[in-house]
Amino acid sequence: MSGALAILLWSSLALMTVFTSNLPPFQVLATSFAVGGFVSLLAGGRSAGRYFGLLQPLPGFLLAVAGLYGYHALYFIAFRHAPAIEANLINYLWPLLIVVFAAFLPFARPRPAQFAGTALGLAGVIIMLGRGQGFIFEGVYWFGYLAALCAAVTWSTYSVLNRRFHAVPSAAIAGACLAVAGLAIITHLIFETTIMPTGGQWLVLLLMGMGPVGIAFRLWDRGTKHGDIALLGTLSYAAPLLSTLLLLLSGEVQAHWSQAVAILLLMIGAWISLHSSSSKPADR
Repeated sequence: MSGALAILLWSSLALMTVFTSNLPPFQVLATSFAVGGFVSLLAGGRSAGRYFGLLQPLPGFLLAVAGLYGYHALYFIAFRHAPAIEANLINYLWPLLIVVFAAFLPFARPRPAQFAGTALGLAGVIIMLGRGQGFIFEGVYWFGYLAALCAAVTWSTYSVLNRRFHAVPSAAIAGACLAVAGLAIITHLIFETTIMPTGGQWLVLLLMGMGPVGIAFRLWDRGTKHGDIALLGTLSYAAPLLSTLLLLLSGEVQAHWSQAVAILLLMIGAWISLHSSSSKPADR
């Protein structure tokens, strides 16, 4: 349930990004993760053990920082060095990779039906992004394609390996978010020029930090540590589809038949994966 709520919150990120599109990406990353880190910190409570949930095993902290910062940095690099549609398609291999990597966990063996459900979700994203016309991968953009693939591998690896630190409370994600904010501001100051956000953009950055970054990453941390990791992989394909629906409602994109096909495939894939998950014993 926690992971599914995180996916629902992430679906609002694309629309929020539209309103901050003129701001440097690492400036947005630093601001949103700073807000998200403090929100997670405050949500942990004021008792010493929970409020200072930053204290955790060093490997778990480094994994979270590498996963969060590494994924977003590679994501931005990919979109700067490759066409957006192809880069986004390669990036959304991460839900499928989660299901594949979960096969190596001792207590989270995905079933063949979950692989099938995830593959249907991927097919839906491919159809939606390509609008049924296919893709052309040009060699000149190889660096951007590689960055997008590395982003997918980074996020899926982090999500699966996070299971090893199931004893660490999810409140500890606050420390990782604050560390990512620090790394992002350093990157921003070195490579970007600061642009002062408008009043409306400050509000969007605040909402972004509270929702898709702050609360969502804490929920995802809990979901990957205690939930059905293979099922989360399948449901993750809801994020790009729900994002598109929000953009449609806002008038930012035009309706197309491929979006309806993608939603249908996702619903079928999610049903197959959910049915398979509910028919097996708990993995823990």
